Amino acid sequence: MPKTKKQGIIFGLIMSYAMAYGMEVYNTAIKDGFSLRLGGFSTMTNHVFLQALLEALYMGVFVFIISNLWGNRFGANFAQKVVDPQKDNPYFCRLMRQVGTVAIMCPSMSMVASILFNVILAHQAIYNLPAIWVGTVLKNFPMAFFWNMFAAAPFTHWLFEKIYPN
Repeated sequence: MPKTKKQGIIFGLIMSYAMAYGMEVYNTAIKDGFSLRLGGFSTMTNHVFLQALLEALYMGVFVFIISNLWGNRFGANFAQKVVDPQKDNPYFCRLMRQVGTVAIMCPSMSMVASILFNVILAHQAIYNLPAIWVGTVLKNFPMAFFWNMFAAAPFTHWLFEKIYPN
């Protein structure tokens, strides 16, 4: 875990871009027609990974800014209310912080994405924003939760420990 301000920034950047890329792969695939169907998956093509990388380059900046403004703080406050670091397993404490952070970051980033991709780029009427935002949160929350728990956070911790060994 980060011990200095510089390490905190590096950790935050790795996590921000790991989350942004995973969510962009997911949303690009859905936009391109990938879905679960009864009896199997529809086809996903390799261009999804490049398109997601291009979008993650700028979406990662939004993730980093929002997580530093309020996402991490609310995640830490949530964890503080439900765990006792003196008694609880450190891994459980870390998971509860992740849960709290995802619970704030997913609606926040869904609002950014709704405004950027639907209102600004797709020219949908601004009065549709509440419905677009709720639909985006409902679509993204399960993926954000599981991507964070099982991919982005483990990858971030692994890479951070490679950069800053104990």
